[in-house]
Amino acid sequence: MKTHAGRWLVALCVLMFCAATAVLASGWQTGLSNQVNSQILWQLQLPLTITAVITGAALSVSGASLQVVLRNPLADPGIIGISSGASLVAAFVLILAPQALVDHLPYTLPVACFTGALFSTWLIYRLSVRLRGINTAVILAGIAITTLTSAIMGWLYLFADAQSMRNLTFWIMGSLHQADAWVLLVSAPIIVLSLLIIGRNATALNVLYTGDLTAKSAGVDPDKLKLTIMIACALAVGAAVAIAGSIAFLGLLVPHYLRLVIGHNNRYLLPASAVTGATILLLVALISEWVPFAALPVSMVTATIGGPLLLFAMVKGQLK
Repeated sequence: MKTHAGRWLVALCVLMFCAATAVLASGWQTGLSNQVNSQILWQLQLPLTITAVITGAALSVSGASLQVVLRNPLADPGIIGISSGASLVAAFVLILAPQALVDHLPYTLPVACFTGALFSTWLIYRLSVRLRGINTAVILAGIAITTLTSAIMGWLYLFADAQSMRNLTFWIMGSLHQADAWVLLVSAPIIVLSLLIIGRNATALNVLYTGDLTAKSAGVDPDKLKLTIMIACALAVGAAVAIAGSIAFLGLLVPHYLRLVIGHNNRYLLPASAVTGATILLLVALISEWVPFAALPVSMVTATIGGPLLLFAMVKGQLK
């Protein structure tokens, strides 16, 4: 199993490298000077590539670890409300914030997303403690949170001008083209640190599969582990929403299908989820580069692919 999982991980890394190279090269245009092409590479293509890689990794790893912590294969940053909480506070900033905050959007937007994600995570954590043993309760609570935030954002549209409405709509649907160097400078280190914290606890997450009592006998504090993982996921998802908006299904389906291929060992599953999520968003970015008339909303693409895959998994009885 270790050799099998290792081979898959190497293959995924090679695929991600090829996809990243293709995205970077897609900005090169013949007939332009080397200086212009260099500016396109550093100011457009490189931020696009970094955004795709760290966002895909953040959402996929968060989904994989949340499914273990909450003991539910449907756990996903979008479904349980973490992404919605981040998006809601960001919407307040984009529409209602005073000009002083808007002028410093590269810094205020990540803080807003972190605040919303942490608050949603706190609600989910308290519900998971209170409703322990009820497998679907946390998912239903997450759906309720998502529905409520969607309603509030609908009311916010009444106070938005036309330009703000267009920006917010496109941002909520997900975009890899919005982040600039300053936003990445703030958000990328937080995502990397959060993923390292989750990865460092991969072995403890394996122990958590056996239940809280067995985990305690093995020297793992399940409550502390769950809180650590959920806070790390909140930070990672908040940063991902800050740079790319809301992206659907990635954190749900990537770890699910990887478990069918390489198994449940989180020492392999977490890095494989990171690489696969990054590769998928790189491919979405590449497709968007090939579409001549518009930049495709990322969530539209991932939902178009993820919806049928989710239905297929449910029909096959894989999500239980």
